[in-house]
Amino acid sequence: MTLTVSEINMKALKDYVTTIPDFPEEGIMFRDITTVIQDPDGFKMAVDSLIDALKGVDFDLVLGSESRGFVFGAPVAYAMHKGLVLVRKKGKLPRETISESYELEYGKSTLEMHRDSIKKGQRVVIVDDLIATGGTTGAIMKMVEKLGGEVVKICFVIELAGLKGRETLSGCPVESLIVYEGK
Repeated sequence: MTLTVSEINMKALKDYVTTIPDFPEEGIMFRDITTVIQDPDGFKMAVDSLIDALKGVDFDLVLGSESRGFVFGAPVAYAMHKGLVLVRKKGKLPRETISESYELEYGKSTLEMHRDSIKKGQRVVIVDDLIATGGTTGAIMKMVEKLGGEVVKICFVIELAGLKGRETLSGCPVESLIVYEGK
């Protein structure tokens, strides 16, 4: 069923997110974004809202991290006629890379981007599906700085405010389309 424009405007983006209680462990409310992506109206609303959040921002590139950052970053970059830089897990990129490791709840992870993906002075925005603790985005920001770029805005579809990830990204404007107060 396709919704009309007025029905889409009446339905909130949050209505497209499926919440799964007690996953992956008891007490966690898992916010499943795949139900936003698989619904054409929900996906359009999310992408259009991200584009709206970037109107008036002067930037050169969109950075999307593996893997749902690609899903949301690519249509934003296309619609705004910007390049897209892919940030991937270690060992997935074919050319010379830079990397940054960061802490996870139970261990460490490493992200990489091509060494030539950002030129000195370029202004970038980061687009991703979700911010929890901010570790992934913080690692991306460090790589951008190493390459001489500047992160001018960060946009998320979902924010889990209870994990205080926004606080770790101080000094950069952060916008989330949906904010859940818990974890």
